[in-house]
Amino acid sequence: MSVDRRTVIASGLFAASPFKALAQSNVHWDGIPRLMQGPVLGWCASTEATVWTRASGAYAVSIQYDKDPRFSLATTTPALTAAASDDFTQVHRLSGLTPGETYAYRVLINGKPNPDEVGFEPHRLRAASVGPSRFRMAFGSCARRARYPVQPIWKAVEQAQPDLFIWAGDAVYADSPDPAVVAEEYRRQRDLPEIRPFMASVPQLAIWDDHDYGLNDHDRRHPHKEGALRVFKQYWPNPVAGLSGVPGTFFKHSQGGVDFFFLDVRYNRDPNMDPDTPRKTMLGKAQFDWLMAGLRASKAPFKVLVSGSGWSDAKVVGADSWASFTHERDRLFSLIMKEAITGVILLSGDTHFGEMNCLPWSDKGGYDLYEFVSSPLAQDTEDLFLDYRPILRVRQAYPKDVNFGVVDFDLTLSDPTVTFDLRDEGGQSVWAPVTVRASDLTPGRISWPKTLDTVSKLRWERFVATGRYY
Repeated sequence: MSVDRRTVIASGLFAASPFKALAQSNVHWDGIPRLMQGPVLGWCASTEATVWTRASGAYAVSIQYDKDPRFSLATTTPALTAAASDDFTQVHRLSGLTPGETYAYRVLINGKPNPDEVGFEPHRLRAASVGPSRFRMAFGSCARRARYPVQPIWKAVEQAQPDLFIWAGDAVYADSPDPAVVAEEYRRQRDLPEIRPFMASVPQLAIWDDHDYGLNDHDRRHPHKEGALRVFKQYWPNPVAGLSGVPGTFFKHSQGGVDFFFLDVRYNRDPNMDPDTPRKTMLGKAQFDWLMAGLRASKAPFKVLVSGSGWSDAKVVGADSWASFTHERDRLFSLIMKEAITGVILLSGDTHFGEMNCLPWSDKGGYDLYEFVSSPLAQDTEDLFLDYRPILRVRQAYPKDVNFGVVDFDLTLSDPTVTFDLRDEGGQSVWAPVTVRASDLTPGRISWPKTLDTVSKLRWERFVATGRYY
């Protein structure tokens, strides 16, 4: 019987096919081991640092690092197997660093370089210096990936060469009580080509606000806040989150002689519309006590309090800010002044415009508290609340464009300084920077008049004379 030649050829090809061989064997094919997101550089101390990764499966992941970018004498962290229970995220700890030195690093998966980074590595990190130093911190808030899938501001932030970047809330817009949606937003954002090299090379620290906690203006009533906290800890390599027995995202970080206190203004927050009484709380008693204990113990010339909600009274009572929690806020400030805790600086986000304000507690026998606000990084700008209350603006509010904050600390001076600068999407300053000395932040010192620019001075004088600010 004759057989068609094409049938013979086809049969031979199929017999030799690797797909048939796989189907007839016990081979288990998992795909190519690689990173799905990351690496993200976490906190960096003088002798150690952390790197966050998210793998494509249950693979062994490690970090190789060396002062030599060719990795001639490289150190490799212990391999950690990514687990589905942690969404395949991991935090790797690099030890034995030399203070102030720059290191190259790369990710190894199953002992081999991450295939998707070949040709783009190595990444770089710089170990922090020991003791008081000069360093630059940048920060911002409100980055909405769904509405702004292209975010060129990150190139400007990277070019500013900060030694640390702080996410002051709303790092993503999950706008959902479902923790799985929050995680998905983190993944979508970290896939942005503009942000990947920046997050791999600049240490990142973060708190949350309402949109990365759950829904808009969400508070302690969030039904799935435990799940939201779990996702936050999976995706941010902060030093710690909360205390033993006290859940939350709050923590302390020290760098260059400055102490940073990152506050959780969501997990224990009472509803904004509740009456503003002494019992109303944004922080909760345990976090409030933790903060005061940390401030009392701190010897740093500058103590930075990072809050997702704005500190000033600019917003209406009942709105989403400390203006709805004035009893708790003023109790905090009163204790700071009463106990002569010096050097407190306020950072915040959320407002969708940039601000440089002063809360003049020198009027109460203390010292002036400066609040620097950066918002948004990638979200619509707004001009709400600009003229609701005549708060003391050291610089006029900036609602024209997306922005980020640059804060330069110099702890090497006999009277240390901190300089605040707000920059636009192109990296240009939007106003004259403001410099404050450590000696300005001591009880009995009035410093705000010398910090006002011409426009701010004229507007404040008009308010004093007429009661009209704008």
